[in-house]
Amino acid sequence: MNNLLYTKYIKHHLQNLTFGLYPKKGWIIAQNIEQIKSMGVFAINLDSIFVSFIMGFLFLFVFYKCSLLLNYNTVPKGLINAVEYIIEKINKIISNNFKYKNELIGPLSLVIFICILLMNFIDLLPIDFVNIILYLFNIDQNIKILATSDINITAGIAISVFFIILFYAIKNKGLTGLMKEICTKPFNNIFLIPFNIILEVISLLIEPLSLSLRLFGNMFASEVIFILINLLPFWIQWLLSLVWGMFHILIIPLQSFIFMMLTIIYFNKSYV
Repeated sequence: MNNLLYTKYIKHHLQNLTFGLYPKKGWIIAQNIEQIKSMGVFAINLDSIFVSFIMGFLFLFVFYKCSLLLNYNTVPKGLINAVEYIIEKINKIISNNFKYKNELIGPLSLVIFICILLMNFIDLLPIDFVNIILYLFNIDQNIKILATSDINITAGIAISVFFIILFYAIKNKGLTGLMKEICTKPFNNIFLIPFNIILEVISLLIEPLSLSLRLFGNMFASEVIFILINLLPFWIQWLLSLVWGMFHILIIPLQSFIFMMLTIIYFNKSYV
């Protein structure tokens, strides 16, 4: 019986608040995994999208307010000082790793780092925090607040970055130049053009794949570990949660930094 309860608990916590087209009932909010599978591509994870928008709005609001409060005649302090420090550090990283002039790379790196950082930090909230609030309102539907554990969100960010990089690759090299590069690298031989195309296309597709899966894999695994810890006896839960939480504090900014750094590295390739 306990095994069934544990299985139900895990499935419940790993299920998104999904809205989609169910063949038998039309547009509904899915109640189980089977309904989500039946929806196919006509499924939207409302919780992931909602959290992503909230974090994006929070980022824009805080940084916009801090920009209005900046005054060259006063010394920055508090939150303004933290914002200025983050911007300076990101600019330094870009200057050390990106040797070309591009007005987008700075804002893009800042948005990626801060938004992913904010979404990741939500994982430090108690695993049942949201579910307890929903239970008080007699709602038995789980909401996953860790958006970066949803492959749709991480893939969406990665694909957006990929198309931006592809746009600049065509802009800098020209469509003809990009096609020539694909056909002549790594082997500049007319007979090896098909082989070059296969290698270059795979290389291009690996970029968004690596960005999305690395972030998703780490955050999903972390969420699963928190869920498993929550199934243990109470006397050991707090200790393991504390230890894993402290370790997770290191993982959260690291994942944001890696995503940002890979974006800068891939951006460099659009100029080479």
